[in-house]
Amino acid sequence: MNTQNGSELYFYDFQKHSYSAYGSGAEAQFSPDGNWVAFTGPGSSYQDSDVFVAHLPGPGGKIQISNRGGAQARWRADGKELFYVSADKKLVAVSIDTSHGRPVAGLPHALFQTRIVSARTVLFQYAVSPDGKRFLINSLPLFGTAPLTVLMN
Repeated sequence: MNTQNGSELYFYDFQKHSYSAYGSGAEAQFSPDGNWVAFTGPGSSYQDSDVFVAHLPGPGGKIQISNRGGAQARWRADGKELFYVSADKKLVAVSIDTSHGRPVAGLPHALFQTRIVSARTVLFQYAVSPDGKRFLINSLPLFGTAPLTVLMN
């Protein structure tokens, strides 16, 4: 849902047929085990957004994963790694250890530069394979490439 101050995350409980507010954020993704959620939330400045991980259903604090802007977090299928797009449009990987009841993030490391439209678009512009070794990315064409022309009769 969207409020005047930005996006809000809500969870819907199918058993109770009700929803509850979770907090400010967007682009939420459940971890593979369903115990955690990664989301884009307000960063340190008004213009920045960062990636966070928090426990479900709560309560509890969230931990910040990105530190200079980030969005579009996606989990590896085993839940041990999180990927996101940094503010400079690099695809970044971070190891995540949730075995002690609280997420512990490793150091973020850039995998490669992307040509996505914008790191801040509230849409997922990439998909990650279950093993985290391949990515499918919606990207802008290279400058100077020939346009694609489609003729229909």
